[in-house]
Amino acid sequence: MILPKAISQPINRLPLPVIQRGTKLVFNQMLRQHPTLFDRLGDHATKSFRFTPADLNLSFLIVPARRSITVSRKSARMPADASAGGPLLTLLALLEGRIDGDAMFFARSLSISGDMEAMLALRNALDDSGFDLPRDLGKAAGPFAPLVTRLAEMVRQRALVGLV
Repeated sequence: MILPKAISQPINRLPLPVIQRGTKLVFNQMLRQHPTLFDRLGDHATKSFRFTPADLNLSFLIVPARRSITVSRKSARMPADASAGGPLLTLLALLEGRIDGDAMFFARSLSISGDMEAMLALRNALDDSGFDLPRDLGKAAGPFAPLVTRLAEMVRQRALVGLV
């Protein structure tokens, strides 16, 4: 599922520092909730992983050893050891382990390039992490947790239609 333009266009118009700050807050919260996420990467923890949503003019670079995430516009072409691209909702469903990455790759809904061994190690680490985005985002929302969790669950349900 591609993000509707009513969502993607406003996101693409946001200043990059605003997107970077919001992304970093969510990333750090996820690392607090899943502190052992990158432990299974071994030597691959020093590698860089780029995720490029096809429906946004953004790219996200993660370096597990530094516990860092950097957001850039696609045109910046940040170098990375391994890269994955596809619709944002597909990438998020992969994060949660809700869809078969191999099936998405062979259906050409997902592109992978670079160090395949590193990407496979990251995929295995994610599979073991127990990510549940609605729950995890809800935990970060303080008194708004029930509302955020319900809203995120609704979005996930609609996004997964046709993917699973």
